[in-house]
Amino acid sequence: MKTREFLALLNQHPSRPLHFEYRPGARLKPGYHITEVKNLHIDATDCGGRTDSWQETVIQLWESPVPETTPRPITARKALAILGRVNRSRPLLQDSLLKFEYGNAEFHTAHLQVAGAFLEEEGLIVALTPDTTQCKASDLCGVPEAKAAACCEPGSGCC
Repeated sequence: MKTREFLALLNQHPSRPLHFEYRPGARLKPGYHITEVKNLHIDATDCGGRTDSWQETVIQLWESPVPETTPRPITARKALAILGRVNRSRPLLQDSLLKFEYGNAEFHTAHLQVAGAFLEEEGLIVALTPDTTQCKASDLCGVPEAKAAACCEPGSGCC
């Protein structure tokens, strides 16, 4: 999902509570916070020597270790207000891939992509999925697609 699409989704449901599902059946606690928004400019070189660059927006989600007295999720409207404040300070990369950064004691900190969004009785649910890695030079290595994850291991002939 692109940043622009996420903002449009929030604008479609401003009064709905906003929930994030970081793995199937596991959601952030209702008192979570949006603590940081990052505009990332990635300049990369793969193991085959090819360069690439792209941009990403990363929204950091955080749960306080101290239980809130009245825990409730933020609404889409409040998320829009936070993102609007960020945008006035550092313009959001509207056409960039959107990711969320999250972790807790049971789930390692990770960048998660949006797998989908849906409405339930309790609000707007944004389902997240882990980011995946891949060998971007698998075509140069001659490694079949199914084995691409191992192409850059020592002795593979790739790197």
